[in-house]
Amino acid sequence: MDIGVISVRYARALLKTSMEFNNSEDVYKEMQRLAQSYIEVPDLRHTIDNPMLAKETKRQLLSTASGGACELTLRFFDIVLREDREDMIQFMANSYITLYRKQNNIIRGKLTTAVPVSVDVKSKMQRMVENMTNGTVEFETEVDADIMGGFVLEYDTYRMDASVKNRLREILQQLKN
Repeated sequence: MDIGVISVRYARALLKTSMEFNNSEDVYKEMQRLAQSYIEVPDLRHTIDNPMLAKETKRQLLSTASGGACELTLRFFDIVLREDREDMIQFMANSYITLYRKQNNIIRGKLTTAVPVSVDVKSKMQRMVENMTNGTVEFETEVDADIMGGFVLEYDTYRMDASVKNRLREILQQLKN
């Protein structure tokens, strides 16, 4: 059986159970922190995958990496460790995040600008995307001076590039033709 199938099965079971216990949002936040910990601390994967490390130590590491897990998440870690599936836990966390977002109509959005934007501008852009998608948007901003001005708005599969850099590229392309 492949990693994708296994991780989705575990994530689906965790989502179903967390909904029954009314703490799916807490588990969602913990899975986000766990997934982010795997990105920020590459040695976490090697440590968790180490067969010489005690299961209890792995459980404590996973709890810490998830930001202090709730009881349900700790029980989930126990099952994963008991079944020797800890090498797939990063994929399980990402699968849970994906399933939770789909279940709750949550879309990720990103606004890239050449200079930092105010909280007001960020809120307006977020509301605009929420109105267009009829969903909740997890919105982040990024500053990239390379775009020179304007903005790049991305959400779901949509991308609007209203940057000065893109406009200059278009003009240059027209001049070549």
